[in-house]
Amino acid sequence: MTAPIRAAALDLPGLRHAFFTRAGGVSQGVYASLNGGVGSSDSPEAVAENRARMAAALDVAPERLLVPYQVHSPDVVMVSAPWEARPRCDGIVTATPGLALGVTGADCGMILFADARAGVIGAAHAGWKGARDGVVEATVAAMVGLDAVRARIVAALGPCIAQGSYEVGPEFVDAFAGDDEAARHFVASRNAGRSMFDLHGYIGLRAARAGVGQFVDLGLDTYSDEARFFSYRRKTHRGEADYGRLVSAIILA
Repeated sequence: MTAPIRAAALDLPGLRHAFFTRAGGVSQGVYASLNGGVGSSDSPEAVAENRARMAAALDVAPERLLVPYQVHSPDVVMVSAPWEARPRCDGIVTATPGLALGVTGADCGMILFADARAGVIGAAHAGWKGARDGVVEATVAAMVGLDAVRARIVAALGPCIAQGSYEVGPEFVDAFAGDDEAARHFVASRNAGRSMFDLHGYIGLRAARAGVGQFVDLGLDTYSDEARFFSYRRKTHRGEADYGRLVSAIILA
């Protein structure tokens, strides 16, 4: 399998992590090739094989790669063992070694968290709605509940849609920012009432509000880098029927 992307800030003793690209799997067509989305219309057998390859890259059994049923919420679940049914949430945290915490994305932010000294990790899926509603802060708070220290937490943002690719209309600005003037700084105006939204920067703001000690943005744009990443917005602009999902995951060794 093609080597995944890693964040140097998370290359810490006792941790393994990966921001998987779309390369190195068995899926075909618009899903080619490492599609990790069980919610896609891809062959379930292909997705299962792709997930197994991701698990192997993290040196964990497939059933211990845990990815929730994401619903664009601020909800976070603490886990200590593999689950039978996926919880509906967008953040997961653990202090249990041997569990790989993963999230999927195809434009939304995928964030991996770690306090290596405390032995606490987390993963969060953050589109504009989840980020606005507090999934980053909730994930950090759940880690603190497991004895992590905010100032020691490293948060790394993997591939997600960049500002130059994320055009929005005037209705988005009011729905997104409301009366949060700081949030409005991440929407740059263009002609004809259109704007460009900086999801990367906004997630960074929310990480700062959560008090993490270090926030790292890998600066990767899912929309423009078709060779490496799936993109929901690119699929929509092309009128394609479906799209693959990327997976990012972290594990306490």
